[in-house]
Amino acid sequence: MDSIKNLEWRYAVKKFDSEKILPEDKIDRLKQAFNLTATSYGLQPITMAVIHNKELQNKLVEHSYGQQQVAQASHVLVICIQNDINEEYINRYFEQIKKVRGTSQDILDPFKNALLADFSKKEVPEIEQWSKNQAYLALGNLLTVCALEKIDSCPMEGFVPSAYDAVLNLKKRGLTSVLVLPVGYRADDDMFSEFKKVRKNIEDSVIEIN
Repeated sequence: MDSIKNLEWRYAVKKFDSEKILPEDKIDRLKQAFNLTATSYGLQPITMAVIHNKELQNKLVEHSYGQQQVAQASHVLVICIQNDINEEYINRYFEQIKKVRGTSQDILDPFKNALLADFSKKEVPEIEQWSKNQAYLALGNLLTVCALEKIDSCPMEGFVPSAYDAVLNLKKRGLTSVLVLPVGYRADDDMFSEFKKVRKNIEDSVIEIN
């Protein structure tokens, strides 16, 4: 597997083949990739909604500035942030560490108490921005895995989060949508698939400091 060739292969799809559906094993890989994304402190303040419902996808187009990829795609992934990163949430995280690793409470408490103290001082907008940063980490991870798995995708910021939240009943789950990623297979007549990538020269985007 040549990772660079696969990254060169990927592009932001402008038209999906609505007749082609991703197999479940591909969707499972994307779910696992999302869950394995590195996040600050390991707190995972993000959740991914997986939509595979044409009626719902069509309804979301009007809240996506008319971008038809949302309707055409095999599945639509919506990356969300948790609305409350509070004491209860942080405590649950440390209970999970203890359960998975068997780490003693004496070892966990200093780190847990430091996190609780740190987050208690943060204002809500600061926590929201921190959570959104983690969502972008997940998006980057998903785009790379899509390329490696030869899954076509189109990362989107152009949508109305409040409308998505309402249509998908996300508020009831304590979530707010941040990013949208339609996935599937490119249409044969998507002319953008033939365009050469436009990027800086490597020497302009990467510096070496010895």
